[in-house]
Amino acid sequence: MVRFIHTADWQLGMTRRFLDASDALPRFQQARIDAIRSIGDAAREHDDQFVVVAGDVFETNRPDPRTVERACEALRAIDVPVYLLPGNHDPLDGASVFRSPAFTEAVPDHVVVLDDDEPRTVPGVAAQVIGAPWRSKAPTTDLASDAVAALPPVPDGTVRVLVTHGAVDAGVAPDREVRATVHAAPLQAALDDGRIDYVALGDRHSTWQVPGHDRLWYAGAPEPTRFDEDDPGNVLLVEVAPRSGQGVAPGDAPRVTPLRVGTWRFLQIEQELRDRASVDRLDQRLAEVVDRSRTIVRCKLSGVLSLAARARLDDVLDGHRHAFACLELPERHTSLLTEPDEGDLEALDLSGYVRDALEELRAAESPVAAEALAQLYRIVRERDVVA
Repeated sequence: MVRFIHTADWQLGMTRRFLDASDALPRFQQARIDAIRSIGDAAREHDDQFVVVAGDVFETNRPDPRTVERACEALRAIDVPVYLLPGNHDPLDGASVFRSPAFTEAVPDHVVVLDDDEPRTVPGVAAQVIGAPWRSKAPTTDLASDAVAALPPVPDGTVRVLVTHGAVDAGVAPDREVRATVHAAPLQAALDDGRIDYVALGDRHSTWQVPGHDRLWYAGAPEPTRFDEDDPGNVLLVEVAPRSGQGVAPGDAPRVTPLRVGTWRFLQIEQELRDRASVDRLDQRLAEVVDRSRTIVRCKLSGVLSLAARARLDDVLDGHRHAFACLELPERHTSLLTEPDEGDLEALDLSGYVRDALEELRAAESPVAAEALAQLYRIVRERDVVA
């Protein structure tokens, strides 16, 4: 039985515009480095024989040199051979990070870049690894199919793993297919006739078995990257038995076990707000979130609030904002309206030009005017509290 870790899409050096550059962003980036050490821990715990990284090791081909140095230092903590595949974010072109002095001078000896499609024998293990590296950001063919087209059968008693990157056609709408799309049919044919034993896929950030193919898997990103990922934060523990002879059809399906290594979370909260009580419920939901310093929250709010309830909402959001890595309320995801009632206007107790401005805003009946009314209400209320 051959046992290894399948991971992908580390995207080291990733940035996110909504994260505070002085606090949350450095912690978010460090978590991706820390995930490498967690992979090393998992490999030791499960007695794995090697690790494959199915593309997008780095976010770009021009990462900060400190990111490269920290990545190489973390890779030293993995005790078994590690195979890195260049993907669409870090293709093996003329500017490749894998050819830069920052990488080549620091990378440990047991780390191998899959820079061609030749089978590589894992030292001391009855296993081969073959890569389908990206050489540009716009390949003109299915790299995975090209890599297996002329392969001979797997040697007796050996397991051969194909490491590739891209969107597989079993999960891509026809109108989105591109020349580099990974086609499942030729890979399944190579699995059936004994040329490969497992396909380690990268590019999809959620852990996912390609439907109908028990040997084609996406590991997903070890740390989440956005809100629309179904099951990120995992690596895969893969156990594959060798065939009994050349060309023999594969036997039992490999045992694939997701292992949780992620520590961050993207959380979307949807709630309709109608009154202060509903705002208080939102307050409670935010308070109950665990690991808030490593949670990125997007609030999708709808409904209609009075000025007083809207002021309470602003207080709630301000009160929680610094506890989270990020708490955002993007306009395109929000259909919340503010409509003053008579109690709001009486509480303001305004006169003169300010009262005239209030009446104009109220008559405007637009989202911008409603927001201005809410801000006016807060300003007056805070003035009264200070007085």
